[in-house]
Amino acid sequence: MYKIVVANQCSCFKESNLENNLTFDSKEEALTKAIEMRDIMNSKFCKKHSFELQEMFNNFVISFYKEEVKPDCCGNGCCM
Repeated sequence: MYKIVVANQCSCFKESNLENNLTFDSKEEALTKAIEMRDIMNSKFCKKHSFELQEMFNNFVISFYKEEVKPDCCGNGCCM
């Protein structure tokens, strides 16, 4: 059994018709669907995040990474 897990569920994901924790009998089917989901999330969502796909055991995990903000940063991106 193979599973697709969306680790970081942003508001765009929650408002979409995509589902989390999908299960498949074949690895190929799960990978194909995970790639399709990642591509939809990267092209159709608000573009605040870049989604990546990783294989972990029998799971395909879709996630994004939050940029760290320095403690003395004003938040407008000039300090990074």
